[in-house]
This record gives sequence, C-alpha cells and structure tokens, in this order.
Amino acid sequence: MPGRIIRLPMKTPKATLPEVNFSDHGDIRYLHLGTEWIQGSMHLDQPFEIQLEYVQRMMAWLLFVEPASVSKRHAMQLGLGAAALTKFCHRKLRMATTAIELNPQVVAACRLWFKLPKDDTRLAVVLGDAAEVVAHAHWRGRIDALQVDLYDHEAAAPVLDSEAFYRDCRTLLTEDGCMTVNLFGRSSSYERSLERIRATFGADAVWAFKPTREGNTVVVALREPQAPARGKLAERADMIESRWGLPARKWLRVFRRSGD
Repeated sequence: MPGRIIRLPMKTPKATLPEVNFSDHGDIRYLHLGTEWIQGSMHLDQPFEIQLEYVQRMMAWLLFVEPASVSKRHAMQLGLGAAALTKFCHRKLRMATTAIELNPQVVAACRLWFKLPKDDTRLAVVLGDAAEVVAHAHWRGRIDALQVDLYDHEAAAPVLDSEAFYRDCRTLLTEDGCMTVNLFGRSSSYERSLERIRATFGADAVWAFKPTREGNTVVVALREPQAPARGKLAERADMIESRWGLPARKWLRVFRRSGD
C-alpha cells in the first residue's frame, strides 16, 4: 500500500465532505478521500502523463475523431479526481477543458499536490454538482469529450448512474461527441449500468473495454453511432500512441462495441 500520508486541513464539516489526503509510494502519488481507496494518481517525475490504466482508457474517445481536430475540441470532466484527465486534455492535447468538482478540498489538493495549473483561457475548474451541471442548458451541445468518473470516498458505486443522468449527459455532446464512463464498485452492477447507458444512447453507439485487473470497466458512448473499420481504428491508434504516448494499440485488443 502507499506509504507516507499527508492530509489537507478541512474547512468544511467532516459530516459534509470526506477528508482529503494523499500518499506517496516510490515515485507515485495517490489521492484518497479519507479511506485507502485510490481516487487518482500521479507519477512525480511525469505529472502531466496519465499513470493509471483505466484513466488512460477514459481517453478512448480519441479513436472516434480525427487527430488534427483534437485541439479545437472541448473536454469536460465530471469528477476531478487527481486531475489526470484534466491536466492531460489541457496540457498535452491543448484542448479547452472544463472540470466539475463538488468538493473544494479536492481542487485545493490537486493544485497543491498534483500540479493542476491555475485556470486560464482554456482551463476552468468549476465547483458544482455534476447532476445540476449536466441538466443546465448552458453546456448543451458544446462538449466533444465528456469524461465521467463520479465516486464518493467509499467507492462503492457511481454517485450518479440513472437513465435520466445519462440522458442529460447526452444532451451536452456535440454531434460527433463522446462520453466515457468509469464503472467500478463493490455493490454496483456493471450490467445494470451498461443497460442504462445503452437505453439512453442506443446499443449501436456504445462500446466497452474488458475490465482492468483492478475491476474498472470503461464504457464509451457516442452521441451518434459510429462503426469505423478496424483498419481505421488501427490507424488512429497508431497516431494516438505516437503523438500522445497513450497505449492505444493495446486498447483495440480489449475494446468492442457492446453488442458485438
């Protein structure tokens, strides 16, 4: 298990928000919300790379867009975690990036300990409830890549996992936009969550990875169905891997449309 634990002083009652802390294990730093469950990580020598395998897979939407268009697109993360996705989209992909996080202490922790940059013309970290944000008209039709990773300190099940929530997520997407979701939990049912996403987006628009060794299953849901040829996916995987260092070739061995 990770070693030295550093805690962030709480300015909000503990009954309201969990304690935020991190631990270092060798050259990897982990974010925790008052428990041993890992909420995110960072390689201390490569703070803008994505260290966890399932978080890398949350970038699989790149397989469905032309690489040349990426920097012109807008990414949104629901749940900041250790800011790995936010930092990668902002710094490496040069995208407009918006992160929604309920707990201000998580934002403070990311800025203090996980190299999250200050807001600028392309980056906005917004304190807010993800359910309220996706239901608001402001973002409708404006998000190209929506990355959903919403777990509380117990990591038992997704905090938001209803068909109504996924319908709201779909309304945020541009015509060729894509949602990626991390499904993990001791009491949650992957099949139940997958069926809710399929019911909202349509079975032909939903793709899924095999679970990681840790039990994380990433699901990809497209605003409109796409069925690119394996050759096209392989070509894009090569470009993703060479340009941004993500293991996209490996993705294709463990990634299928959910109905196939």
